[in-house]
Amino acid sequence: MHPVEVAAIGLLVIAFAAVSKRIEHWPLTMPMVFVGAGVFTEAIGVVDLTPDTEGISLIAEVTLAVILFSDAVRIDMKRLRRQLAIPLRLLAIGMPLTIILGTLVNSLLFPDAGWVAVALLAAILAPTDAALGSAVVEDESVPVRERLALNVESGVNDGLAVPVVTILTAVLIQESRTTAQWAWFVVQQIGFGVVIGVVIGGVTIAVLRWSNARGWADARYEQLATFVVPLVALFGAEVVSGNSFIAAFAAGLTFGSFRSPRDEPSPILPVRLGAFTEDAAQLFGIAAFFVFGNVLLAEALSEITLTIVVCALLTLTVGRMLPVWIALIGTDLRPRSRLFLGWFGPRGLASIVFGLLLLEDTEAMSEVGEQIFGVIALTVAASILLHGATAAPGAGAYGRWAERVMETGDETERKAMVMESELTDEQRKLIPKSRWSSRS
Repeated sequence: MHPVEVAAIGLLVIAFAAVSKRIEHWPLTMPMVFVGAGVFTEAIGVVDLTPDTEGISLIAEVTLAVILFSDAVRIDMKRLRRQLAIPLRLLAIGMPLTIILGTLVNSLLFPDAGWVAVALLAAILAPTDAALGSAVVEDESVPVRERLALNVESGVNDGLAVPVVTILTAVLIQESRTTAQWAWFVVQQIGFGVVIGVVIGGVTIAVLRWSNARGWADARYEQLATFVVPLVALFGAEVVSGNSFIAAFAAGLTFGSFRSPRDEPSPILPVRLGAFTEDAAQLFGIAAFFVFGNVLLAEALSEITLTIVVCALLTLTVGRMLPVWIALIGTDLRPRSRLFLGWFGPRGLASIVFGLLLLEDTEAMSEVGEQIFGVIALTVAASILLHGATAAPGAGAYGRWAERVMETGDETERKAMVMESELTDEQRKLIPKSRWSSRS
């Protein structure tokens, strides 16, 4: 990347930071700004990154690793277990159904692509993104139940998608293997990745917690050490042929599971240590959205077809909303609540990074690769526009409807539809904030 290009991107970040508070209630989000900036700077020739530009693949890998780790650290399953019925349904039922339905739809639209390619496309587009729905999970007028469900789902489903995407990618682009070889490959990718992540995350938080209790470590270096954890997991897993992203996610889960004692007045230790990592995740996210607009979107839009448009629209609507509706059967959620949770399933960073990492294999996949990239690019671009523009007004409208239900609904509905204003300070601390929220 040329120095001028780096400087131009830096100036864009500074400019956005200068007005970020002013525009936070506008139907204009960070992803919109930087994807648009990527497209615009490519069109006028100021920044023109190419798929084989040195370092793009590395940036994509580091971005996803840091985001996976950061998301996992914020998950406290033990303390939130009473609130996890709906997000667990979305993850355990809704996500598999999304991949299955996406595979079926893709196979009808791209009959010549093969089932592996269409399943890979469905898996890449299954994870949702907190960045595009931050206005929803941060709006206190939206009931806690729905905000928690969307936030936990977006924080976990990209990690769950990693092994599926990894295995399908290997099947699509690598040489044939025997059954035993495939079994060993899965063991290496998933098993070794988990082990490396658990060891690195567990040892690091244990050492930092021990040092913190004795006052040995400076807080600045504790946060820097935390930032290094997903990088160590990322590259450490490669040494043993494990999956780097699974390792980063497992490291985050393990790191975040070591919580401070309940009577400790200071913030929960892993979350406090991960504050810098969350900020770094935002910076990497900005870079990923910019690269997406500059590299992937500009090229993909020039080769768009009607089939790709139909696939993208079905992915964002029926392909998301029907699985969510089915997953929530048996709950006390009203139809409007199910539609709300179904609509706000934006596609973004995880899909972008998966797409960028596949760019180097485009030639091997020929036309199949072009179709996959086209659908990914258009789906994410449409999601950035549609979900970004509807997040704030949609959350506001749903919050007003929820208030009316609180006033006129029966006792069961009022108990289920808890508002943040009704929580105690201790209960409010249990609600994980979006990675994309601004700090006061």
